[in-house]
Amino acid sequence: MNNKLFVGNLSFKVEEAELQEVFSQTGSVLSVAIPTDKYTGKKRGFGFVEMASAEDAEQAIKALHGRALAGREMSVNLARPKTRQD
Repeated sequence: MNNKLFVGNLSFKVEEAELQEVFSQTGSVLSVAIPTDKYTGKKRGFGFVEMASAEDAEQAIKALHGRALAGREMSVNLARPKTRQD
């Protein structure tokens, strides 16, 4: 099982440190990233959290999927590898 999570439906106000704090409650967090639009610099409304183990990732999904953060219910799932687009 993968240990990298996709976190969707994030409020544009959520910062990486806040996301790390929330996910740290369920296990050990290795990294957090909230991508921004390369032209506007604005957050894109989703992020990625890498947990230390597959077990921590599974626990985070169970505990945080559907949980409200900054007024929006997060969607937490295993991240899928980027597919190459031709």
